[in-house]
Amino acid sequence: MQLWCTHNAVRYAFVATGGPVILWDFHHCEHLSGHLEQVDEIRHGTPWFYYEAAQHTAERARRWAAEIAELVVRHGGGNRRLAIDRINPEGMTALAALGIAVSSGEEVMEHARTVKSIDEVKAMRRAIAACEAALGQMELALRPGMTEIDLWSVLHAENIRRGGEWIETRLLTSGPRTNPWFQECSARVIEAGDLVAFDTDLIGAYGYCCDISRTWLAGDGPATAEQRTLYAVAAEQIDVNTELLRPGASFADLSRAATSLAADYLPNRYSVLFHGVGLCDEYPSVPYPSDWERSGYDGVLEPGMVVCVESYVGRHGGLEGVKLEDQVLITATGNERLSTFPRDERLAGR
Repeated sequence: MQLWCTHNAVRYAFVATGGPVILWDFHHCEHLSGHLEQVDEIRHGTPWFYYEAAQHTAERARRWAAEIAELVVRHGGGNRRLAIDRINPEGMTALAALGIAVSSGEEVMEHARTVKSIDEVKAMRRAIAACEAALGQMELALRPGMTEIDLWSVLHAENIRRGGEWIETRLLTSGPRTNPWFQECSARVIEAGDLVAFDTDLIGAYGYCCDISRTWLAGDGPATAEQRTLYAVAAEQIDVNTELLRPGASFADLSRAATSLAADYLPNRYSVLFHGVGLCDEYPSVPYPSDWERSGYDGVLEPGMVVCVESYVGRHGGLEGVKLEDQVLITATGNERLSTFPRDERLAGR
């Protein structure tokens, strides 16, 4: 029920700095987490979102807040502060009435997830391997005459077959729908000679994200000169920017040093050059230099972080575009590219 619980607040946890980890679960689901060594106690949750509570929402929120406040007082070391990463307004009001000072826990959670443990990296490798096996089946299935949705459904099925969970977007397009980016897959019929571009955005085996992008050429014919040019620009941007990834590199330096795009591609640029990845897309986000003042923030890469290197190349007003993306582990001495699915040889000019 992972996805259901992300938009229905039925499963939540209390993590004390110097105390227990307590997990509240959906009704009759306590047994699902009984094997977790990291959890000290499992309780039945008090849902107070509208679907569950309706006109009783405020009353249930007060009941929920009283239980949480008691734990803060008991394990808070004398303070009444609580960082929460997601909460509806009724809960904020109920906690404040009990003297609990609430702050945003999003920053705490993002930084806690930034550096991956050995087990997390192992799980991510398995998720990527499963995803790339699914991509192999997807590439075999690609043929002119099928729809974009037909092809996208192969990735879903193969991900689930290998223990994956869900896919966060529907980013697969073909032919003229590849430019500009961020159009979602449709019933358009893929034609011979079309570019087919996609972004997996996939929550795979063990709950870890495999976020890689590839662009393929549909049919058996050769790529056009324009298609090869777009592909070469994207591939070079990915390869050169990957070489910049090493421990100690600051986000500001990465933005300044990264290979950008020529003027006719820049208006259609991807939203970031690099971004973190783990259970989903995560901190940090490194924008293009032209976007730094508006959305940039600084920080430093550390060993154990995993980042995605992004490129979208499509001329402003052009007919097609190429999307490429790789997932990269920051090591003690440099980086390791975790995603190894091969690029399209015809588009690469081989």
